[in-house]
Amino acid sequence: MFIFLSLGLQLLGIWRPTQKKLAAMIDQVLSVRKKFKQCEVLFVERRQLEYVMKLARESVESQLAKAITVHTGMEMRENCAICLEDTDVSKIHAVEGRAHRFCFSCMKEHVKVKLLHGMLPACPQDGCTKQLTVEGSKVFLSPRLLGIMVQRIREAQIPPTQKIYCPYPKCSALMSLSEVIQPMQESCSKYTVADSATLRKCVKCRGSFCISCRVPWHDRMTCQDYKMMHPHAHSGDAKLENLAERRLWRKCVKCQHMIELAEGCYHMTCV
Repeated sequence: MFIFLSLGLQLLGIWRPTQKKLAAMIDQVLSVRKKFKQCEVLFVERRQLEYVMKLARESVESQLAKAITVHTGMEMRENCAICLEDTDVSKIHAVEGRAHRFCFSCMKEHVKVKLLHGMLPACPQDGCTKQLTVEGSKVFLSPRLLGIMVQRIREAQIPPTQKIYCPYPKCSALMSLSEVIQPMQESCSKYTVADSATLRKCVKCRGSFCISCRVPWHDRMTCQDYKMMHPHAHSGDAKLENLAERRLWRKCVKCQHMIELAEGCYHMTCV
């Protein structure tokens, strides 16, 4: 008991040992102790020494493993060129065919803004015109935005003069003139030969509509009669025409899109 007590007093600096080897060992222990931010001297029995050493070894190994994990994690992070935040590399998107890399959050916001403004999203890198693909965007886009992206790509593939939208509000499917169904070609058609000029059917909902008036089919009524009875077939047409008249907007003679002269000459180029 005296040996353990004297060793404890020596470690605490209360009693200085006289033996050279013991003094050197005590100095070494005290030197190591100073390297720790917090250190507490505990006394254990000789028979518990092996268990205490095992606990100490496991503690050191745990701290080393933690330090390695943190260091590795820092190396596996990458800075996003848009938000300038360090992000885990697993959340970084590389634009296909380019070395441009951005975090998922910035890519999603960029694509969302472009889609909701009716545009096809390209690489956000300044000066890069690489178009983003649906397949490559699946990793960071929601199913809703992916659906809109598919729609925008399809819209871009159909020339403006060939675009037809189903007039039924619950459908509104996009078609090209070559896709719409001509009911007169179907067997047992209830329509007359006179209807064949303007009668078409939606490829999605199969609803009948007039391709000239762009409204649900006006049965037993010519297009001229229908337009006289319904000068503003769509609810917003009157308001739009009134606004266009006040703002001096004009329609493109090819695609009928409304155009506003912001600057430049009066020459118009159809989109």
